[in-house]
Amino acid sequence: MASRTARLAALAATLPLLWHGAPAQAAPETNLSASAATCYGGAVRSYFQAGGWGGDAGPYKASARCKDVNVKNSSAFGTEACVVFIDKTNSCNYLTYLPAKSDWITVATNVRDGANFKVRFTNLRYEYEPLVAYHAY
Repeated sequence: MASRTARLAALAATLPLLWHGAPAQAAPETNLSASAATCYGGAVRSYFQAGGWGGDAGPYKASARCKDVNVKNSSAFGTEACVVFIDKTNSCNYLTYLPAKSDWITVATNVRDGANFKVRFTNLRYEYEPLVAYHAY
């Protein structure tokens, strides 16, 4: 009999929660900055003495460190970048504009680990300053 009374008391305590909803809970905390730091921590630098028309940086091999190919333009001028998957083609996927002194910008998404690629830069006009970029993949 005592267990039946305990069950009824527990049910009576639970009913208001069901009526009004369960208490709010915080969403699980994800550490996005740590995953970004891991991805960008392996970044490599490309340098072209004079920006000119641009150029190709690489070849690189995609890793499990990042699921995307990210590029950061450290130059004093804007440029466009694309990824060329060299085992499949010599053509760009699509051009992504990178403003001068940009932050990290994704130029290819969901890249398969182990895929060989290069990053092709195309400048909008001839530049006399160096083209400096960083790649995280």
